[in-house]
Amino acid sequence: MITIGNRYELTIVTELDFGFYLDAQNLGEVLLPRKLAQNELQVGDTVDVFLYLDSEDRPVATTQQPKAAVGQFAYLEVIDSTPVGAFLDWGLDKDLLVPFAEQHRPMEVGKSYLVYIYLDRLDGRITASSKIDSFLDDNKPHTFTPQQPVKLIIANTTELGFKVIVNNTHWGLLYQNDVHQRLSFGQRIDGFVKYVRPDGRLDISLQGGKETRDKYTNAILNHLKYNKGYSPLNDKSDPKLIADQLGMSKKAFKKSIGGLYKNRVIRIEADGIHLIENSAKEN
Repeated sequence: MITIGNRYELTIVTELDFGFYLDAQNLGEVLLPRKLAQNELQVGDTVDVFLYLDSEDRPVATTQQPKAAVGQFAYLEVIDSTPVGAFLDWGLDKDLLVPFAEQHRPMEVGKSYLVYIYLDRLDGRITASSKIDSFLDDNKPHTFTPQQPVKLIIANTTELGFKVIVNNTHWGLLYQNDVHQRLSFGQRIDGFVKYVRPDGRLDISLQGGKETRDKYTNAILNHLKYNKGYSPLNDKSDPKLIADQLGMSKKAFKKSIGGLYKNRVIRIEADGIHLIENSAKEN
């Protein structure tokens, strides 16, 4: 079933001077205004569009790309405040409303907030809320397991690190000592479940899995090649120095150079690590 607030590939069924009508199945025929259409479209073509409601609450299509769709979280800027609520810039000509009742705290023009986008049950309009907890399933059982890859949204900071939204469903905690790169509110980033606590709460890491190990290994190799096969970094180096130069924890660094040493790609000596010449040529 086709619903408002999502993207679809729809077929053009009618062409008029002011635009194209698309077959939106259960929603009927939906207008794509000509000003938003690509050149040389004709009846029978399919076009990738986002569906929303116009000012008269009629379904309408656009080729513009919103910053998030219904059922997703996004970090958006307030561009206007009115008697009905705050309006957010979400990438479309028609701005996104956050009613006063859905504001966790009063929103200010020029500031950005993490919001959840949903369809209002009363009028079917696309609406946003900054009351994030209302849209997470933290009190429901889940099936997350250690080392499981997950999608994260950086939501807030705590004394321990960062609160993150995990797979759009649950809160997770990313500890500060597991972060070795700059993070920003609303940022989307890949991560891993580090630990599932007895109460079901999730501890998250940005490190884990073969893909991450390969990334760190390649970072060390590129660092060595850039520095003519030598780096003074070793397993006794300051963790901050390793994080600043390579973007990884000391633990990840030691594990990576251990693998490179075992595969005879590098030598580990008192003055640092050295790329073995034959390995450098092979790579």
